[in-house]
This record gives sequence, structure tokens and C-alpha cells, in this order.
Amino acid sequence: MRTYSAKLGDIKREWHVVDAAGIPLGRLASEVAQLIRGKHKPMFTPHMDTGDYVIVVNADKVKLTGKKLEQKKYFRHSGYPGGVKLINYDVLLKKKPTFVIEKAVKGMLPHNRLGRAMIQKLKVYTGPSHKHEAQEPKPYTLKYAVPDARPHRGQGRQVEGDASGS
Repeated sequence: MRTYSAKLGDIKREWHVVDAAGIPLGRLASEVAQLIRGKHKPMFTPHMDTGDYVIVVNADKVKLTGKKLEQKKYFRHSGYPGGVKLINYDVLLKKKPTFVIEKAVKGMLPHNRLGRAMIQKLKVYTGPSHKHEAQEPKPYTLKYAVPDARPHRGQGRQVEGDASGS
């Protein structure tokens, strides 16, 4: 049996719409990166761009769990001495919510020219509307990125008949 390698003419691209409201950032980014890479298709070939286009809406409502809003920082450097710029993610999420998702997805793609071509298929919008109705995108439900309903550290679960809550 021979190994299948996708040809450029075999690739069929689709458009997907993903709603980011209430979804943890990392889980959203990992599934969007898989769609963009084409890993959900049986014809996936690592050295070819077999992925689909992805539209992410409600980027301003993405969720960061734990204390990441206060503690996680975006780092950049100008190249000059003393040129370090650190921005907290709560500030970054208010100023540029689309950048937060783009950066998370880009970090999960290959770091070469193929990854740079793949990131062009990601379209991120802050509100619930987008300008790609002509492409007839299909709504995509994320498999692993369900809205996080479990309590976080310090909140604990209340069990019926538990006397610690009174």
C-alpha cells in the first residue's frame, strides 16, 4: 500500500464560523489551528496546506481561566537597550481582542513559511457579525472547547447536605 500525498487540485476548502463567547482561549485556539491546518480531513498531508478558512466571532468574549487575566503578560522588544514592553492580558483583551486570538492560533501552527500562509486563512471579529456571508460559511461546534462550567480553585463544589456552606 502506498502513502497518500494530497495534490493541489485535490484540496477543497470550506469556510467555518466559530463562536468564541465563553470558550477558554487555549481550547479555542487548538481547535481552530487544527481546522486551519486541515488535520480534521482524511487527506491531511503535513507539507501541504490542506486546511479550511475559519471565521472567529465574539473575540471580545473569549475567556481566560484562572489568574491569567492579571498574571499573563504579552512580551515584545524593540531591539534597543531598555526596549522591553510588557502588557497584561486584561489590558490587551480590552484594546485588541482579535490580536489575542490570532497570537494564540499562530503559536499552534508550524513556524515556517507554510504556517505563515496558513494564518492568512484565519479571520477574527469582535462582534457577532462578519463580512464573509458570500462564502456561505458553516457554523462549527467545537469538540473539546465547551464553555467552562466547572468551578475554579477556591470556589469548591457544594454538595447537598454539606454543612460547610452555612
